[in-house]
Amino acid sequence: MTLVNPRVAMSRMAHALAIIAVGLCFAHGAPPVSSASIETYSADASKLTFGGAVYLHRWSKNGQNEFTPANDPDLDRWREMVTINVNQAVQNGDQLAALANSILANYEKHGKIVRTDSKPRTPQRPAEHLIVAILGNATLLEAVFARILLIDGVGMVAVYSHRVYGGDAAGPIGEWMQTNGPTIEKNLMTWDKIPSPAALKRLPQRS
Repeated sequence: MTLVNPRVAMSRMAHALAIIAVGLCFAHGAPPVSSASIETYSADASKLTFGGAVYLHRWSKNGQNEFTPANDPDLDRWREMVTINVNQAVQNGDQLAALANSILANYEKHGKIVRTDSKPRTPQRPAEHLIVAILGNATLLEAVFARILLIDGVGMVAVYSHRVYGGDAAGPIGEWMQTNGPTIEKNLMTWDKIPSPAALKRLPQRS
């Protein structure tokens, strides 16, 4: 499963990335996660609202669906993106945990893990997992927040990503993470209007 834009190949991080990750583990503690049930959009997934901002559908293929703000349409040089991946083969908690572990391993190969968290299953909702990482190469760095959960009995990965371009991206991405990381994590983990797998499947697909 690809969790970053497939048109940009990520390589192993430079030593500077390890410096960024130090102290970015949100030492004040993870924000509380709502216990409310997920409300899925079943009709139209062409437009999302996340963190008070509107994201428009740009690209879908093989279960991967990409959304960017109206003023950020260039998929070769975007700065903010919400990606929702659907994995039909994942249908229970054990399979979801295996999916989370595979994503974690993939991120470790291509960047630096900032923090992870898991929310145990309750009578009201199944377990969920969170991975926060910084990915990138010599020309950009990308802060990634991935929420792994079951919706309508199907494994889903909702990802918010923020990019900084340039060879000197380490400083800006570190500052952005310190300022915005806790808020983005809270917004993602309390996001209760994630499109359903069926709604995402109805989006225009790239051949």
